[in-house]
Amino acid sequence: MKTIASLHIGEIGFIAEESLSNIPLKLLEMGCLPGAEIKLIQIAPLNDPLYICVNGSHLAIRKETAREIKIVDVLDE
Repeated sequence: MKTIASLHIGEIGFIAEESLSNIPLKLLEMGCLPGAEIKLIQIAPLNDPLYICVNGSHLAIRKETAREIKIVDVLDE
């Protein structure tokens, strides 16, 4: 299964239900809930952190955390 870390710039995915236990509370509070749309906006020059858009909010998350969050239904924009 793909994760946020495996997305390419511009790709869109949706957080999988089974990722709920792997998502830090801080990200859950910011809208990173199962079913939420995730779009990879940018990757930092040293490949960490990742800049994502979640339901209209822009967040930067560590690649280590992004590897733990599984996604489904990957779309190209």
